[in-house]
Amino acid sequence: MNKNKMTALLLAACALTAAGCGNRAKEALEALEKDRFLVRTETVQVRPLEDYILLTGSVRALDEATLYPRAAGKLLRNLLKEGDPVRKDEAVALVERDEVGVVYEPAPVPSTLSGIVGRVYQDTGATVTPQTPIALVVDQSKVRVEVDVPEKYIGKVFRDQTAKIKVDAFPDRYFTGKVYRVSPVLDARSRSTVVEVLLDNAEGRLKSGMFAEVRVIVASRGAAVTVPSGAVMRGDGEVWIFVPAGDTARRVPVKTGIATAEFTQVDGVKAGDEVITFGLYGLKDGSKIKAQ
Repeated sequence: MNKNKMTALLLAACALTAAGCGNRAKEALEALEKDRFLVRTETVQVRPLEDYILLTGSVRALDEATLYPRAAGKLLRNLLKEGDPVRKDEAVALVERDEVGVVYEPAPVPSTLSGIVGRVYQDTGATVTPQTPIALVVDQSKVRVEVDVPEKYIGKVFRDQTAKIKVDAFPDRYFTGKVYRVSPVLDARSRSTVVEVLLDNAEGRLKSGMFAEVRVIVASRGAAVTVPSGAVMRGDGEVWIFVPAGDTARRVPVKTGIATAEFTQVDGVKAGDEVITFGLYGLKDGSKIKAQ
């Protein structure tokens, strides 16, 4: 057999082998069920759940006062420094009254409330008048956070409502307070109203000027049967979820309660059940499924 015939036979054998492999792959592909959905499931759990309005604001002392001298002159000296405690009527600075031909005793600048000196504005020797701020005194045993609530949420906010506050200085801790003031008027430009949250601050951790994230709790449940919010389907006025039933999906009508971005309270399944959370697109009652 010459070399050309040998080469032709080898090529023919390879072609037959490739065709056989291709046919087997095609048969295996055709054997797959094209209507089977790949899904993932999660377990229905009981967990505390809160629905809230997320807002931002700034921490301020409940009471604070800017102190001014009663007479013009030069600041003789500051008697207290920033961070020092101060009692009501205690002098924080002395002013030397400047009037030609008259000698006065230094005039005290008294505090109008008890607290701490938050800021000292003037240095010794500065010329001051009754309009010159000398110091800021704050009482931070209680603090307040002022937030602007959009018009669409106003009906959900009321006095004594629980609010949780988080600040960057303590990222893993929430401070609990109460709504203590809701403005009776709406800002015509921003379409929002001012709400203030009051918090006890006996530990002094919250400082005036801190940026705060505020969660005004509008509904809560200590032990709610919940599913991941992405598992809840809606349409035509109905709400449902899918649960695995052997190798098929079963559609289960549910009623929903508190809902957050992560979890939704449902009535229609119980804790420990499995719910389909992935592979929902196109899924119908009775669809064949395969869990990943």
